[in-house]
Amino acid sequence: MQIYIDNKSGTPIYDQICSQIKAAIISGELCEDDALPSIRGLAHDLRISVITTKRAYDELEREGFIYTVAGKGSFVSGLDGELFREDCLRRIEEHLTEAAKLAARCGIGAEEMAEIYRLITEEEG
Repeated sequence: MQIYIDNKSGTPIYDQICSQIKAAIISGELCEDDALPSIRGLAHDLRISVITTKRAYDELEREGFIYTVAGKGSFVSGLDGELFREDCLRRIEEHLTEAAKLAARCGIGAEEMAEIYRLITEEEG
């Protein structure tokens, strides 16, 4: 698993780390009980503060994506179907909120947005 940090992004570094590790877990790239890099090792590799890496791991643990064993390190938790669904719903809500804001700025109403969604899902289906 490669983690890339975009210093030009407005997204905090710890959040970039969280998002990329979550994506790797959800995609199956990281499996249950796989070991994550040590906090110090990841901080060194990314050339960032240990505090930033610790914050990312703490957030992932709080959300149930990883667990930590004292003296051993951090590992991928079993992906709970409900946890996965909640994370997907949260991300969808974030994207839809941004889309709704953009639509409002452009004078696009809910019906037109619904039509756009229908067209998109028809193309993918």
